[in-house]
Amino acid sequence: MSCAESFSAYAFRAIGYGDRLLPKSDISLCDQIFLIGSGMIWNVYFAVVAILFGFVFATALAFARVSGPPYLRWPAEVFVFIFRGSPLFIQFFFAYELFVQLPRVGVEIPMGFATLTASTSWLTKAWLGATVVLFLNTSAYSAEIFTGALKSIPRGDNEAADAFGMTGFKRFRRIVFPTMLRLAWPSYSNEAIFLFHSTALVFFSGFPAWRREADGLYYASYFAEATFNPFVPYPIIAAYFVFFTLLIVGFFGLVSKRLNRHLAEPPKVKFRIGSMLSR
Repeated sequence: MSCAESFSAYAFRAIGYGDRLLPKSDISLCDQIFLIGSGMIWNVYFAVVAILFGFVFATALAFARVSGPPYLRWPAEVFVFIFRGSPLFIQFFFAYELFVQLPRVGVEIPMGFATLTASTSWLTKAWLGATVVLFLNTSAYSAEIFTGALKSIPRGDNEAADAFGMTGFKRFRRIVFPTMLRLAWPSYSNEAIFLFHSTALVFFSGFPAWRREADGLYYASYFAEATFNPFVPYPIIAAYFVFFTLLIVGFFGLVSKRLNRHLAEPPKVKFRIGSMLSR
């Protein structure tokens, strides 16, 4: 099978398009590259969805911890403590067992005139259940980062907002939120990279892949067992993770420049090898 045929057969198999059967003999390098790459689509999906929703929830948690009333502050503190204090691997297994038990118990929503029974079977699938766990985990870690940034906002910024008569949402939009992002962004970029790497744990989490939809590590493990050679598929998936990590670094770097566009660039230090050697 040529590389073009491998691409058409396996490049999008993880999302339901392509050959149903996995290659069992005459496995080529192109087969491994494209099939593992198709699984990486799910790793990207897990990371993007968890980061987008986690960013919003983490911001709300941070403001609840810093300036919220006690009935919001204490639940936020407990949530962050639990998800930062327990391993992500254990959270996956606990959530899976919980989601398996929910359909047996049943979730009923009283509407007054009728009672709706909510279906929870979808939570046992990797595309939703694992995403929920990653979302909750990154929300807790990001909330801790944002909390530290909120507490580090210079007092002069708040005094300037008071001088201009800024209150409420306008103060949040013009002063507090941009300053929080600027201070938290370097640490938050590390959290985004860590979360993307954590998507590899979905393979070990117990959440089954729905139909043929499996992540990159699932296919890498399959090829390692089928070819008895782990030194080809695992470097391939590692290269994919490095590639997407570079994309994350580049994206967060562009956003960082945007957030700090009003600051003067630090002077570039020129290193002179000759003068250093003469010393």
